[in-house]
Formats: sequence, C-alpha cells, structure tokens
Amino acid sequence: MVIFSSASTFSSANPGFAALSIDEVLAANADILARIKLCYGADRESFETDVLALIRRYAAYVHLLPATADNYFSAPGGLLRLGLEAGFFSLQGTDAHIFSGRSTISTRRLLEPRWRHATFIAGLCCEMHRVLSHIIVTDVQGEVWSGYLQPLVDWLAERGVARYFLSWRPQAIETRCLGVFALAHVVPPGVLQYLSEDNTIIVPHLMASIGGMPIYRDHNILDDLVRRSLALVIDRNLLANADRYGSPQFGSHLERYLVDALRRLASSNSAWIPNQEKSRVWFGQDGLFLLWPNAAEDVHKLLDADQLPGIPKAAETMLEVLLTAGVIEPQDAEHPTWTIHPPGAKSVLEAVKLKSATILFAGIDPPPEALDLKFVRRPGEPDPSPAAAPRSARPGEQLSLIPPAATSPVMEVASERLPLTSKPPTPKAFPPVTPSVLFTLQAPMRLNPVVREALAAVVQTLNEGAGPAQGCTVAHGFYVPLSEFERRGLQPSMALRALADVRMLVPAQPHGPPTLARDFNGTPTLGIVVDPRFITGFDLDGFTLQDAGEH
Repeated sequence: MVIFSSASTFSSANPGFAALSIDEVLAANADILARIKLCYGADRESFETDVLALIRRYAAYVHLLPATADNYFSAPGGLLRLGLEAGFFSLQGTDAHIFSGRSTISTRRLLEPRWRHATFIAGLCCEMHRVLSHIIVTDVQGEVWSGYLQPLVDWLAERGVARYFLSWRPQAIETRCLGVFALAHVVPPGVLQYLSEDNTIIVPHLMASIGGMPIYRDHNILDDLVRRSLALVIDRNLLANADRYGSPQFGSHLERYLVDALRRLASSNSAWIPNQEKSRVWFGQDGLFLLWPNAAEDVHKLLDADQLPGIPKAAETMLEVLLTAGVIEPQDAEHPTWTIHPPGAKSVLEAVKLKSATILFAGIDPPPEALDLKFVRRPGEPDPSPAAAPRSARPGEQLSLIPPAATSPVMEVASERLPLTSKPPTPKAFPPVTPSVLFTLQAPMRLNPVVREALAAVVQTLNEGAGPAQGCTVAHGFYVPLSEFERRGLQPSMALRALADVRMLVPAQPHGPPTLARDFNGTPTLGIVVDPRFITGFDLDGFTLQDAGEH
C-alpha cells in the first residue's frame, strides 16, 4: 500500500480507502466476531446490546485505518482487527481470574459481569490512541479529519466523499493517554454509568489501562489481561507475516512493556531504591543510570512472570529496543553503555543512562532527589578508590589530627642495618591467570528479534558453565543445527531468511546453498553456518573467512 502525504499527490497509484458502510467493514471480521459472541456467553439480544453496539461504534471510529505504517497490523482494517483480537483474548482471560477478591461472594457475583465488560472494552480500545498521535486522514480536497471531534464514518458521511487517504506523522511518539479522548466516541456515558454502579474501582482501572497510567495502590488485573492479550496478538501477527521477516520489528509495543517493567520495579523492588548500597539505580548530577545488565535481568524476571509472548529476554535485545525507542541515551555512536563509579563501589560499573528521570519515576510522589555527585568516568579518567577517599567522622567520633606515617620507623631502622650486599627476597612466581572467554552474539540491529533471541541463546551455551554446547565451530564459521530453532518454536525457513537478509550466513561453497549437513553429537544433522565476525570471543585467525560480498 502506497501512502502519500498530501492531496496533490493522489493518483490512480494511490486509490486510498473506500468509504464502506459499517456492515461491510465488519463482514470481513465475521470470524472473530463469532468467537467474541461465543466467549461472551449471552443470548443474541444481550450480545448485540452490550458488545456488538460497542464494536460498531469502534468500527465507525477507526474504519479501515491500519495500526502501523509498516509493522504489525499494517494492512487496511488493521486497527479494527487488532482491537477485536485484543478484546477477545482479554475477555477470554477473565474466565481464569477473580476480580474484587477481597469482597464478599455476593458482591463479586454482582461485579463480575461489569469487570468482564470493562476488560473487553479495554482490550478493544487499547491501541485507539494511535489515531490521534500517528495518523492524518484527508479527503481528496486535502481537508483533514479531526479524531477529537467525531468518528471517521460520520466525517465521511458529512462530507459525502467516496474515498479517503492517510499519511503518517513523522517521528510520532506513542502517547497512550490520548486514548482517553477517543474513548468517548466508542463508549457512551450510559455504559460508564453501568460499570460504576455499586463500586468505585472498575472505571478508574479501565481508564488507567487505556491511558497507560499505573495504579500503585491496587493491582490492576484488568490491565494485566489487556497487556498480555495485546502482546499475544501482535506476536501472532508478526509471525504470520513471513514475507516481512528480516525487516526491523522494533515496535512501540516492546518499548511499552520494557518501560512499564522499569517503572514497576522502581515502585516495588527494594533493590531499585535510588542511591542505596547495591542499588540498580543511581541518580546524580549527570543523569539517571541503571546498572546493566543487572537491571535487564530484573526486567526479564518480571516480564517472564507476566507470561508476555514476544518480549525480549537477552540484555542486548532490550538495549537495542530502548535505544531505538529513544528511552536511553548512548555514550556515543559506538558505546551504548556508560562507565560509572557510584559511592562505595570497589570499581567502575557498566550502566545505561535514561534520557529523562521522569521515564522511571512517573507516578512516584515525591520523586527521588539526585545526589550532588557525578558518576560518569570517561576513558582515561582516574578510577577513584574508596580506600583512598578520606573517611568522614561518625557521630560522636573524633578523628586523629596526626597524619599516618608513610613508612614505619621500625622498618626504616631495620633497612639501615642491612648489609649492602644483601638482596631482596625473590618473589614467588605464580602461573598467569587466563581469563575465561565470553561468547556473545553481536548481530545487526535490524535482525528479527525472535531469531536474535534464539541464536543468542545458542551462542550463550558456548560459555563456561552454560551447559552442553548447542552449536560448534567449523572451518568457515559457527555451525547451528536447524533443530535448535525448531526447539525454540521457530520455523527454520523463517530463521534462514532473517539471517540471510542481514548477511549473517556463510555457505559451505561460494554461491552454494545456505545449509550444511554434517555430524553433530554423532547424528547427521542439517544446519547453517553463521559468520564468526558476528560473535565476540572467537579468534578470527582460526577461520577461513569469506569477503562480505561473497555471501
């Protein structure tokens, strides 16, 4: 689909979108509508009143708009389909959760239908904010639709146009709170009144989920279900579109979950209290820093407990997602991380720097104060040692005013009495310590993150103590059995294409096939060979390397 940015460029090459009726738009989604009706579990009249009416209003608002320009749900009608699928899985998830767990059985029986209704609404409208922040819709004369004022279908009918066109705002920033303004066009006041009867928490939890605002005093089960459902449907959509593998897949949904995890850790994990001993977070005059990869390990554990599909697990992938999203600030073009020396640390530490402290401390009142210190240690700067720093007096303690002697007088006298011919004792020789080699994947940023995760896990098995190696070296690279991708839920053809697109594969023969059959662990196995230049820890002199243009 070709998208132009102004009406003057419209031509037969860009037919735009037809102003179809709501029934025609929904007819293409009859399969998911049937699943929603079955999951809702009500008679036809109740379903049409409670659910289908909301779906029709949502379809009138988003019509055939795609969710993204070139990522997930990018086809015409993608935003509608995304909302329907997220709403369905969110509704389905309510069957396994108990809302209002502290209430009496009679109160829960009264509120459960409202919780299910609100959860479906939150799933349906979870990405509606993109209409206001990312998309510009115009008619053939170039008149622009305002999503704040009316649904798209009403605007099309009012102007009597047969087609409309869209363009994407350059460098648009995800602003989920805008979804609250669009919600009024989908959910009428009467529905909100129904949801708020006999309680004061359902509507606030619904609005917090749609607006992307955390609720720290109460666990938002509704938002947990929506977040998990949205991650699922996006991951399924990306896997289903095999023709796009190898293209950049870093979307705002990954950034959203990672930033949300950082905030949850900052508000609930004692190891994330800033500027404390062994803290993950250091806040000073030169910015806010997170120890890396320690912070990434905490994020992985938290998101793994949430059971969110498609979320990156490797610290390197998280780093690239946050870099691409502009959440963290690199030290320079070649060094995404920083070297800092927090107070009390025995040596310098590796960390990432957030672009703004509000990214982490949003919703925390009052926010932590920065120390009157600078943590960054540039290359070449001296590494301050805690032992060399002067010790401050404890309360009630008086420090000695006599400076310590540089050398002991007794030792000085003893050295004067030594004969001139004496030699210092020969120090005992110790064998040199060989540092263990660390093998890590250094793939291009545009490699599909799902394939990156699988390949990084295989490379990790080469490290000491990581278990049996799941790959081996051959003359021209690192051999990986295709079964290792299948074992991680990936189609080998998809992995082959993704790696070939970023030129990471080395054929056994120039211009030959990308696969190689050989014995692995005593079994004839079909696999691929990865260029060793993409893996740190290998001695490249031991390989027969091909030029970049040969494969």
